[in-house]
Amino acid sequence: MILFIRRIYAMILRHIYLFMVSWPRVLELIYWPFLNMVLWAFMSKFLSQSSNVFLLASGVLIASVIMWDTLFRGQLGVTLSFIEELWSRNLGNIAVSPLKPIELIFSLIVASFLRTMIGVGGAGIAAYFLFDFQIPSYGLGFILFFINLLVMGWALGLAICALLIRFGLSAETFAWAALFFIQPLCGVFYPISILPEWLQPISLLIPATYIFEGMRLTFFDGIFNINLLFKACFINLLYIFIGINLLLYSYSYAKKKGLLLGNGE
Repeated sequence: MILFIRRIYAMILRHIYLFMVSWPRVLELIYWPFLNMVLWAFMSKFLSQSSNVFLLASGVLIASVIMWDTLFRGQLGVTLSFIEELWSRNLGNIAVSPLKPIELIFSLIVASFLRTMIGVGGAGIAAYFLFDFQIPSYGLGFILFFINLLVMGWALGLAICALLIRFGLSAETFAWAALFFIQPLCGVFYPISILPEWLQPISLLIPATYIFEGMRLTFFDGIFNINLLFKACFINLLYIFIGINLLLYSYSYAKKKGLLLGNGE
């Protein structure tokens, strides 16, 4: 167990050192969530002046943007941390080191968590001071929503890492675009009831759908629907299990075929 923790710690330190010597990386983490939050916050402020619905929502657009960035940064944190290894041609070194694949996975998840907290945390603090954004009264439930979004992002990020191992940087596009393929189905800014009926069953297979529906219920009606949280948790457990096993399988396959040494720019 001690060796397990030490190896993960060593991998996390690698990414922390990258941040320490490259401030543009840190600024990039904060810039995009902050920019999205500010743009939608001003739109929300404008709409609240002419619509009672948005006035009663009291920041639902800001919450939606911050939660979407949590999901996006969670996924991107995993894939970017892994792509850093490909860019530097370090994956072969990792393969011959004592670091086990499961330890690599844990280090990617922790690195993603740190990246997300820096980016989304900065946007959340700015929203509080600039727009008086308040977390709803069901604060614990809201935090559990955020955790589920992170887990979904990690599951998708690990699946993308599996593709990167198998196909190299030619699959890098998925790191940036994968979530935007499913964004219209998640109901980030609108309820899924407005989707065509044939799309709604597909939407219900996405954990984020339940999170954003639950978030709107909390803001509009002051109701925390624990059933929506349980559904999201159940699907997330399934997806994170699939994501981990896909990465482990791809890593093992690539190691046997000697593909790890050929990955890079």
